Amino acid sequence: MDLSFVIVNYQTFELTKNTIESIFRYDYSFNYEILLVDNASGDDSLARLRDYFKDNVKFIASAENNGFAAGNNQALKIAKGKYILLLNSDTVVWENTLEDIYQYMESHADVGATGCRVLLEDGQLDKACKRSFPNAKNSFFKLFHIPTNSKDDNYNLTNLPDDEIYEIDCLTGAFMFMRAKVLDEIGLLDETFFMYGEDIDLCYRIKQAGWKIVYYGEAIITHFKGASSKKQKSKLIYEFHRAMYIYYKKHNAKDSSFIVNFVVYVGIAFLCVFKLVLNFFKKKD
Repeated sequence: MDLSFVIVNYQTFELTKNTIESIFRYDYSFNYEILLVDNASGDDSLARLRDYFKDNVKFIASAENNGFAAGNNQALKIAKGKYILLLNSDTVVWENTLEDIYQYMESHADVGATGCRVLLEDGQLDKACKRSFPNAKNSFFKLFHIPTNSKDDNYNLTNLPDDEIYEIDCLTGAFMFMRAKVLDEIGLLDETFFMYGEDIDLCYRIKQAGWKIVYYGEAIITHFKGASSKKQKSKLIYEFHRAMYIYYKKHNAKDSSFIVNFVVYVGIAFLCVFKLVLNFFKKKD
């Protein structure tokens, strides 16, 4: 098997159907399998997807929703492909995207993972598709919208072109094309992250193991971002900031002073509480 698609569904029948159909729409030089994990949706989306795609997709039904990382890992454990593509259930693949990235990986043996240009529904770039690893400094610049031409201080790499190919630190979990042997080497997604942060953590471990990560800006998908979780705003806010804390503690805290760590942890907690309170009053309006 050349490529295993891994898709996690959570109550998004129509979007997930569109994602899979966008894969089937084109012909490829490689063979593939599609593994779809239903994360205990609680609606009829899994039954409808089974009926719609029948034997063309391999389905895994989770008994409970333990998060995005845990959902993906269920499929990763049985994936047969030489390459793995983590693909969000609210994306649409454009023509030539998969073929171009497959051929790129085939000809660049030192690349462990490749991502593409991810466009939002309005055509704007999803800035999460090309990033530096977060740290206290570049997070400060991002939080206060301080412009910088320094790659080290520019978390979203807005100073780099969107339509070219180059090495970066971090991709988005919405589209992450990886070698299976990389995952064999570094392990699967960290299930400590419920949602958010697991993609950054995975990219960090890929680079720590000596592999390159590449942004392939000539290939495109559309991402209907957040479609599976719009009704859980407060939980999303909490999980986003919890992921920041987990990542920082895991990868940055040991190299920082007590004072810096204290300021970062207090800052994350403050931002979380502030946004939760703001969200509460928005709901009351």
